[in-house]
Amino acid sequence: MTALPDTLCYLDGEFLPLNQAKVSVMDRGFLFGDGAYESIPVYGRRMFRFDDHMARFERSLGKLEIEADLDREAWLSRLRKVIAAFPAADQLVYLQVTRGVAPRSHLMPLGLRPTVFVTTSERLFPTPAQRVQGLACITARDFRWQRGDIKSTSLLGNVLARKISADQDADETILLHDDVPGGPWLTEGASSNVWVVHEGALLGPAPGDHVLAGVRIELLRELCEETGTAFNLRPVSEADVRSADEVLLSSASKEIIAVTRIDGEQVGHGALRGRPGPVYARLHEAYQRAIRSQSI
Repeated sequence: MTALPDTLCYLDGEFLPLNQAKVSVMDRGFLFGDGAYESIPVYGRRMFRFDDHMARFERSLGKLEIEADLDREAWLSRLRKVIAAFPAADQLVYLQVTRGVAPRSHLMPLGLRPTVFVTTSERLFPTPAQRVQGLACITARDFRWQRGDIKSTSLLGNVLARKISADQDADETILLHDDVPGGPWLTEGASSNVWVVHEGALLGPAPGDHVLAGVRIELLRELCEETGTAFNLRPVSEADVRSADEVLLSSASKEIIAVTRIDGEQVGHGALRGRPGPVYARLHEAYQRAIRSQSI
């Protein structure tokens, strides 16, 4: 069994070593995955797009009808204390709220005290080789639940989806939803938003029941405006993915990165086939500028 580190975490009003933190086995987060979470990237101990992440966290908790204290200043203070105590300057801070402890029942009990948890870990960046060569992805049917708009701790579907690509030595699983006429339609990756480039324009599926409103969706809209790149949220078909000039992934941990192989086939056309393209290069550079100006 892997031992937990003794880094500082926050649990229900107390700061303590992570390896000493305990929750009840009757917590609904443990029994049902009944909770929401966020992961915020940290650069040089400064959080990137903190307000956007907190706004999404609040939306998820609201949709789950979990009533928690979401005072921004209080959250900012506790997150900064956990971040300051961690040895690495670049981190991925994780915050989670579950409905709380109650006898096991599918019926949502009223008046529970939510369980509030914060921890952090060292942030792992894409490697220089991955930046130059791009990532390999596998496609699969999107078999997850129908509320992808909630950033729920119930992530078994995403875990199984990621295993599909891991079993084939690939970096991510691109999910396609086939229950709507005209599909399959692109939804997202196991742990990423997925984008395609056609004729210089960045295209992605709009947030909805199958697609989480990723913080990087609005960020990429801004970066596209900054770099003069057309941006459009619309249904993206499997054919759009397979015929794309470029395919990109975005997430808190990946930032933005190119996909150069899908199901063993190279992405793109002509001289750039199987290589990161110019739209990726512009957006990656703009992303790095945003990190420097939008972290607190």
